[in-house]
Amino acid sequence: MNRWLKYKQLWQLIQALFKEIIREPGVLFWGILFPILMSLGLGLAFTQKPDVIRKVAVIISHGEDISADSSRTLVYFLESRCEKNPAAGDDSYKWKLSLRNDKLGNSIFYFYEMEWEQALVLLKRGTLNVVVLEKDGEPVYHFDPQNSDAQLTYIKLNSIIGKGKQIPVETTANVEPLTMKGTRYIDFLVPGLITMGVMMSCMWGISYGLIEKRSKKLLRRLVATPMKKSHFLFAQITVRILMNFVESFTLLIFAIITFRLTIQGDISALVLLFLAGNFAFSGIAIFVSSHTSNTEVGNGLINAIVFPMMVLSGIFFSYHNFPDWSIKVIQALPLTMLTDGIRSIFNEGAGYREVTLPIFLLMATGAVFFLAGLKIFKWH
Repeated sequence: MNRWLKYKQLWQLIQALFKEIIREPGVLFWGILFPILMSLGLGLAFTQKPDVIRKVAVIISHGEDISADSSRTLVYFLESRCEKNPAAGDDSYKWKLSLRNDKLGNSIFYFYEMEWEQALVLLKRGTLNVVVLEKDGEPVYHFDPQNSDAQLTYIKLNSIIGKGKQIPVETTANVEPLTMKGTRYIDFLVPGLITMGVMMSCMWGISYGLIEKRSKKLLRRLVATPMKKSHFLFAQITVRILMNFVESFTLLIFAIITFRLTIQGDISALVLLFLAGNFAFSGIAIFVSSHTSNTEVGNGLINAIVFPMMVLSGIFFSYHNFPDWSIKVIQALPLTMLTDGIRSIFNEGAGYREVTLPIFLLMATGAVFFLAGLKIFKWH
């Protein structure tokens, strides 16, 4: 009998907790509907593009006196085998090559004619991964040998350019590996990990912490104190920025020692941009946590901010893999601005001139969201 009562009590407790959860509309939306919407959006982004797009930089003249005979192979291939873009401009491709294969999938190559310095910048940003130029009558390929996608691009191109002979990467003489600082994948990854850490730390450290304190009635006790609301929130931001400095500096030192990572640009500009990014995400975190006291809803709100930017903003791979119509929207995201700015300082030698606009936009974003959050912030 006692055992039956215990089971009945357990069942009633389960029912009560379940009803408590499903009665909150925000829980149903963020826990059930939002993941479906995210999977739909990402599924459309990655599955509605049946053709694999590969972008290649072409350098017709590399500052050398190249005769007509020595440049004929690459130029002849581009002019005879590829489709020329009649509206080619500074940001658009000049030649296009489509390789159709029903079993292995279709590949589309976009060839951009540019100078060596510009090609290196785009390599560092992950916009393209192979540079082709002519040397002694044969095409020469420059790419990071540790990049498997670049190797695949090289193999496909090398099998159709010139006489059509395919030479294994391990034995070919027409490959000049790019191992210079800033062109490796680790040089692309570490700045992204630093910026992602800033976003995650601010959003979870500030937002979820405040929501949890409000749900436990801890913030209610602070109402009776003479403390100003703005002072309390500024203290939260200050502590989080200090913690982010420690965490990011630790990761940076590890990358410098282990992978010989270097900062090629202005360090003071890097620090100011880092502070602006912290302030932007701290302001967003204050706004997100300013009203709700339900941790389930708070978890959904935080994920709604964090997850899309973590996927879209080019942390692990270039956001240029997404459809062209979405690039401008992605570049307007705070995490994208912060990541692109820090990468440019790390790998491209950027200074204040290049990152002034991102710093201003991030500071403005943080100020707007902080003031809005301060306005609607409630203690209980």
